[in-house]
Amino acid sequence: MHWLTAVERLREEREAGVLVTVIDVRGHAPRDAGAKLVVAAGSAWGSVGGGNLEETAVARARAMLETGIVDPEQLTIGLSDKARTEHGRQCCGGEVTLLLEPLPVRPAVAVFGVGHVGLELARVLVRHDLDLHLVDSRAAQLTDERLAVLADGDARVRVHRSPVPELALGSVPRGTHVLVMTHDHAEDFALCDAALRCTHLGTIGLIGSAAKWTRFRAGLRVEGHDEATVDRIRCPIGLPGLPGKEPQAVAVSVAAELLQLFVSDRARAGA
Repeated sequence: MHWLTAVERLREEREAGVLVTVIDVRGHAPRDAGAKLVVAAGSAWGSVGGGNLEETAVARARAMLETGIVDPEQLTIGLSDKARTEHGRQCCGGEVTLLLEPLPVRPAVAVFGVGHVGLELARVLVRHDLDLHLVDSRAAQLTDERLAVLADGDARVRVHRSPVPELALGSVPRGTHVLVMTHDHAEDFALCDAALRCTHLGTIGLIGSAAKWTRFRAGLRVEGHDEATVDRIRCPIGLPGLPGKEPQAVAVSVAAELLQLFVSDRARAGA
């Protein structure tokens, strides 16, 4: 498999990996600068030269995956009979420097309700490398014309046109951060109830006031959720203290909070 295909496969399957590239060669080496290898926890594709060189690169890449390292590293390996490693010797006579670049799993966000705030939030998030799921029970909110403003972003956007939005919860990937912000409080409540019954989601956020959350909390307890489960939902959403109630201001606040959550996700992955 070509290394670029392997990278796309890892991204599609939401599996972390490391891209290993030969960036410098001094003397004789089995591969020239530019050769690439993609390493995942249980597989590898491509080659940077085989032998001790490649075994050392794979071992270091998998150690990076296990510890959750997100910063690139350089690794210089001598290829002589005097440069012995745990994987043996490689007597080409040269020296190779490798760049190991982590390929983390992209964050995933599901926005339920693509009204004024939801669309503004999508416009901010689409500039980031993530999976963005947009869900609405109103087909008019998800027309190609309305979502055209998202076409030039870095995110992979997936649109769910669903008369029963909570059904879309089952199709978002594990660890997805869910934001409930529909036009209808009854729909919001149904989504909160359904999200709390899902075990594969990340965080759950609900847009609204303290009064709205008080009513929802009481209703969710009536539906059988205990206090600890209900506390999985945070309401209100966004960074506290940021001024402005305009959709653009709320969207920036919520997006900033999500960026903090993404950092926490990476930290937990490396714990």
